[in-house]
Amino acid sequence: MEKLMAALKAQIVEQLNLQEVKPEEIGDDQPLFKEGLGLDSIDALELIVLLQQNYNIRIANPEQGPEIFRSVRTMAEFITAHQTKQ
Repeated sequence: MEKLMAALKAQIVEQLNLQEVKPEEIGDDQPLFKEGLGLDSIDALELIVLLQQNYNIRIANPEQGPEIFRSVRTMAEFITAHQTKQ
């Protein structure tokens, strides 16, 4: 899980072009939106693309988005749970 979270942090920084943020500065449980990293709805779409491109995972129910993208840890848990079902 730690390796996956580290990879996700690097992918988030690259995918969202967060030039002022280093992957190691993102906390595992830090909120990605609002008061946390400050991402917005456009960034959420980019995160969906990231899951599709890097992990071949599609989010069937868009209402799950806020739960999945709450933090790097919740993203990693979703990826891990989804990949074990395949």
